[in-house]
Amino acid sequence: MVEKEEGGPGGISEEEAAQYDRQIRLWGLEAQKRLRASRVLLVGMKGLGAEVAKNLILAGVKGLTMLDHQQVSPEDTRAQFLVPAGSLGRNRAEASLERAQNLNPMVDVKADPENLENKPEEFFTQFDAVCLTCCSRDVMVKINQICHRNSIKFFTGDVFGYHGYMFADLGEHEFVEEKTKITKVNPGVEDGPDTKKAKFDSSETTMVKKRVVFCPLKEALAVDWSGEKAKAALKRTAPDYFLLQVLLKFRTDNGRDPSPQNYAEDTELLLQIRRDVLDALGVGTDLLPDEFVGYCFSEMAPVCAVVGGVLGQEVVKALSQRDPPHNNFFFFDGIKGNGIVERLGPS
Repeated sequence: MVEKEEGGPGGISEEEAAQYDRQIRLWGLEAQKRLRASRVLLVGMKGLGAEVAKNLILAGVKGLTMLDHQQVSPEDTRAQFLVPAGSLGRNRAEASLERAQNLNPMVDVKADPENLENKPEEFFTQFDAVCLTCCSRDVMVKINQICHRNSIKFFTGDVFGYHGYMFADLGEHEFVEEKTKITKVNPGVEDGPDTKKAKFDSSETTMVKKRVVFCPLKEALAVDWSGEKAKAALKRTAPDYFLLQVLLKFRTDNGRDPSPQNYAEDTELLLQIRRDVLDALGVGTDLLPDEFVGYCFSEMAPVCAVVGGVLGQEVVKALSQRDPPHNNFFFFDGIKGNGIVERLGPS
């Protein structure tokens, strides 16, 4: 049963109890209170950013700041559902504000049209979690370091065609997990159909406190694949990890993502970058067959929905300190229709 507290610090109003009733029943009142006290910075309001914004606003965080210095482009009209028609040329964050706020009037939603790279370190300390999309590798690493120093939950993610990923660095993270109680065997029951029933009672659960340690993004992207142990791990590692390295290098070199308008040219660039990146990592180029280039152009709305759902869920779990988080990568392959969680970097 749900206990609804009335008024006072830490209490919850009747209006909030009604708005978040399903969520309170799902993850409990304490988790919802933590969410309600949390402020999140979301960077990059393309298709994935819109999905994450929607999920966090509906979940009931205290405040969400959408930061983006770019303007609405024709491509944004395909996957970015928070931007109204006729917004071409407007700032992406400001164009998204009205629809985002209308999703949940109880959340303080703001738009910030400034460039992330111009923000000082103290800007980030007002947030409990920072989630980056559309950022270069260097910016991700820099902001991750700031968040790590200040004990701010850090997330980043992107969608490239049929592929999407998210990464989390929660530092030293504590959470609670609901476990089914295992009761002691009745001494009088040694065998027979009642034995299992005596050991396992699915109607009783208990909350177990746990702790997990994350590594920064810089270390997760700099795995050394030369040792024997690493080579064995290589066989179990999703090729999406290496695809991500290639796409981040493309973004760094060109200041943009692969574009359908430059398909022929960008295809050649991707194949060259694949050779350079995989050689530098000390792994074979056969990890990414040539056909990979045909599946990583533009943002696809369904992939944004899946990755945005997982990314939003992970931010909620981290802020509410409820349930085990994905440590540390999640990769989604839209061609195969499957997602995988990978733990990469130093143990």
